[in-house]
Amino acid sequence: MKYFFVLNPGSRGGKSKTCFHRVFAFLNQLQLDYAYGLTDNLNDAYVLSRKANEMNYDVIVAVGGDGTINKVLNGFYDDGGRKISTAAMGVLYTGTSPDFCKSYNIPFDLESGLETLKDHHIVKIQIGKIVLAKSFIPDYKNKPVTNEPSFYTRYFSCCANIGMGAALARHANNGIRKKIGDFGGTLFSLLKSLKCYEPSNFHIIRDDKTCKVEKMFNLSVGKTFYIASGIKVNSELKEGDSCFYCLTIKDMRFFDLIPCLKLIYSGNKIQNNRFAFLEYCKSIHILGNNTCPEVEFDGDPQGFLPCHIQMADESLDLIVRKRWIKKNA
Repeated sequence: MKYFFVLNPGSRGGKSKTCFHRVFAFLNQLQLDYAYGLTDNLNDAYVLSRKANEMNYDVIVAVGGDGTINKVLNGFYDDGGRKISTAAMGVLYTGTSPDFCKSYNIPFDLESGLETLKDHHIVKIQIGKIVLAKSFIPDYKNKPVTNEPSFYTRYFSCCANIGMGAALARHANNGIRKKIGDFGGTLFSLLKSLKCYEPSNFHIIRDDKTCKVEKMFNLSVGKTFYIASGIKVNSELKEGDSCFYCLTIKDMRFFDLIPCLKLIYSGNKIQNNRFAFLEYCKSIHILGNNTCPEVEFDGDPQGFLPCHIQMADESLDLIVRKRWIKKNA
């Protein structure tokens, strides 16, 4: 069995590279057949993963945080939602916010992660496919995705956010979490984003049903319980449902702030109310919006509206611990 490791020395503020020698020592002790590549930026993780898939490696391992994991995952798929190889994906987590690992029962510590790779217990997980604009296109206001070259296809494993999600991710990724921790940094960034954010009206097509959402703060389209540094969505989804949850936060007033924070941080079952609404869909189009055009998924701003989200045609083979708890995964 051949392994390829995509190593991000910049994750966790550059601290992850200090553990690489332990990874190599473990692999050499087991006399595994492996190769590796180092990234200079996140896009390198995609390029390395793509090449490893094309070279028919059996297991491709992301060594980094959620950003690295997402880029490596994207290297497994073509633009049509199909995998380009039969490889399985593994993860050695060295990042800051382990939402992917918590969602799919992958260890956070290096030694347990290496043992998990050795055990090679595979589950199939469904992956979200999103077509979105590469850059902001004002002419697409209230218009859907087209086949123009200004759009591209990407994939996500946890959640996509439309509205203030991109601003939140940008604030959280600018170094604040290194100073006050993952939870505190994300909460601070959320409050800062709320203070600056101007809610807008969005036009949405959900399973062929068109609606207008007024004064929308954020729309989370996802499949996992954990979505961002303590923020959770308690849905009824099970693996294989081929559906996403859609959590809409809208028309939120000052006195709704504390109830809203409790709703998204508690992990309790969501009761639909005036400012929060949870529903499910297989396909969703969010039309162009010139006020709040950015799209975020799996922890980073990734592109712009309009976008179209549906499930990838093929599931991903993922190496996890044997005690895999299928909670909203």
